[in-house]
Amino acid sequence: MTLRRQRTRPGHVYVPDNNKMDQPEKIVIDPVLNKVVKNLDEAMKVLEDGRSEVPGEQRATLRHIPGPLQRCGQDAVSILQLVQSLTCGGETEDRPWVQGDRKARDVALLGHSVAAYLSMLHREQQRRLATRVQSDVTLWLSRLFRYENGSVSFHEDDRQGLLKVCRLVIHSRYKDFATEGVTVLGCRHPVIYQSSACRPGLGQYLCSQLGLPLSCLYTVPCNTAFGSEHQMDGFLLDGIIKEDVESGKLPLLLIANAGTAAAGHTDRLDHLRDLCDQHSMWLHVEGVNLAMLALSCVPSPLLPATKCDSMTLTLGPWLGLPSMPAVTLYRHEDPALALAAGLSWTQPGENLQPLPLWMSLQYLGHSGIVERIQHALGLSHRLLESLKKMAFIKTSGDKQMSLLEALNMVEDEPNCPVVVFKFCQESPTDSVNDFSENKGEFEDSLNRWLGEQLGLLVSASGLDVVYLDDEGSCVRFNPLMTSALLGTQESDVDAVVEQLVSLVPLLCWTTCLRHHFCEEVSRHNRLMYLEEPSWPGLGAIRYQPSGEEPDGSKRQQLVEKINSDLLKKLQVLGAEVDFSTGPEFGAEKNCIFVGMATEDLDVVKLVDTIEAVGKDIEESNQLLENMSEVVQRGILEAESQLQKATEEKLMQEGVLRQIPMVASVLNWFSPVQSLVKGSTFSLASGSLNSTEHTYTMKTFEVQGTSVTSATVAIEGSLGKEPSHHSRVACDSLSQATHLSHAAGAERQNIHFPLPDVSGPETILEPTH
Repeated sequence: MTLRRQRTRPGHVYVPDNNKMDQPEKIVIDPVLNKVVKNLDEAMKVLEDGRSEVPGEQRATLRHIPGPLQRCGQDAVSILQLVQSLTCGGETEDRPWVQGDRKARDVALLGHSVAAYLSMLHREQQRRLATRVQSDVTLWLSRLFRYENGSVSFHEDDRQGLLKVCRLVIHSRYKDFATEGVTVLGCRHPVIYQSSACRPGLGQYLCSQLGLPLSCLYTVPCNTAFGSEHQMDGFLLDGIIKEDVESGKLPLLLIANAGTAAAGHTDRLDHLRDLCDQHSMWLHVEGVNLAMLALSCVPSPLLPATKCDSMTLTLGPWLGLPSMPAVTLYRHEDPALALAAGLSWTQPGENLQPLPLWMSLQYLGHSGIVERIQHALGLSHRLLESLKKMAFIKTSGDKQMSLLEALNMVEDEPNCPVVVFKFCQESPTDSVNDFSENKGEFEDSLNRWLGEQLGLLVSASGLDVVYLDDEGSCVRFNPLMTSALLGTQESDVDAVVEQLVSLVPLLCWTTCLRHHFCEEVSRHNRLMYLEEPSWPGLGAIRYQPSGEEPDGSKRQQLVEKINSDLLKKLQVLGAEVDFSTGPEFGAEKNCIFVGMATEDLDVVKLVDTIEAVGKDIEESNQLLENMSEVVQRGILEAESQLQKATEEKLMQEGVLRQIPMVASVLNWFSPVQSLVKGSTFSLASGSLNSTEHTYTMKTFEVQGTSVTSATVAIEGSLGKEPSHHSRVACDSLSQATHLSHAAGAERQNIHFPLPDVSGPETILEPTH
């Protein structure tokens, strides 16, 4: 294999002609670039190795964040492992660290690394490379998205492109703005128009960055009488613009949507284009649907977007390329004003920001870009068609809905890549639907639960929850923004449909049984139903203990303790529903939240069980409380009796016997014959009883045999010698008696149970 020789310079990459070789050999002359590729590959292996263990020393450093900078430097592998630990929490995972197309992602990451390396080259080398990169990207994107004679601006934040466009329009409409500044704006008040369906905070961001008051921003409502209710009201906008012109204001710019941030709706761009031409306004278009301009067959509502003055493209999420800059395509004849607005640079060759995008677009090619967009649209179409076939799905075109239909499509816009749906069950009786004044809020909680469960069960789908002003909380599937990064496939869409089949019946039965559960709880005196519409379940209940506690704080503590114990008992019962403490920031406290209902749930039995368990806990608490009071009184009484016994002993023995040395001599010559009175405390009755009868000699008659003493029992045992246990017991008894005399006979009554050799147990009372 022969290769063409070409004179190269450091930093230049030589690639032979691929058309003349089956498997061309690619050579990179600069050794640093080779090392960059190798190091990037090794770094990605370290980061993506979910099974690599983090050393104990690094794991300990995670407990102290931020930590001190170490004196000696660390190697790159240790630093990457620390990054992985901080990202994954030190836990190993089986799935890849980053999902999506790995090859395209690696090319994008390589582009960032190469751009950082090339920033160290000579300025002339940077200028030559950056000029070619910017020219190529401008040509490719203009042709790909059918935007002829356009210029390109790159920025990290996708809002910065619109911000720079606003500055360009201000410079164009106010000739003295460059010299006079914001003072010229007082002559004619500028106005920026946006739709009420625009992403939140966009207009406020523009006004704050441009130094304009919020009065310069006008939010146009969507249609209510004509056309779609999710599109900007063009007729109302026309009247507003005329009023502003008559009042001396200057209509500056109109922000239109080609795919709203919430539901992917597209404004009537043809009508808005005509309005902007009539009033000399700048038309800026943004939205996820602009990606479909790269298709061979563009939907007719999107074709007017190619005639707008500027548009913002977010290629990173669309193509699954990490950390890609947003792109703003615009048309303007004066390059000086574009430079003043920040859309271009004084020396365009010094900007290497589009280099990763340049490399990624070359790697994907035109067919690869179109294929990814078509794949996302195919996922949306597949999900929408699957939902239409299900019995509980309703689209905007359907006029009838049976009782089993549980999902209502918010919008069925043709060729829309965003699928938005919600749960909305209709019941035959009004009492079931309208038993709560907050029915809409309860439906929103069910749809939030549905979206969260689908997102957890099928994480690769990218499903999320969105709130629409006219529909409430809905579940959204936007594959153009998520599928390339998550690697969503058709099997994931099918998994979403399967999960819907299993989850929607739970929502239906919960909606039907919620009212029945509320009525059943109201029939029990000890239970109270709490209306919590933000909880997606049967509802919340609280156990109310019987009796009245005059102290409000004590009763509150009692209610909290009983309900806490009741929740723990219910969670271990293995019931058909789930019990929890409810939302973290819920309004109701000290209560039990009951989860979703199933088809075979017996509500009556469930409520009876809850009350029965609550009563048992309440009775146990009362018993413990009474026992604690009895024990406390008994302890006080025992203390008083012990004090009294001590005083009596002192009176009987005298003061001299309290002196240790004197007491030993006195006890030797004259032992004390006083009895020690013991007491027992009964937890059942709460009384103190004397133990004197325990130490009194008694005679038991068992099987017709009378035993009067331990000696008789031992010696008369079948005429035999005493057993070993009996001898031990007798020796112990003699020794204990001797010690008792030596110590002053302090203990007079001793209880010794003897082994049963041939007769009953005997209680002995030693005599002196």
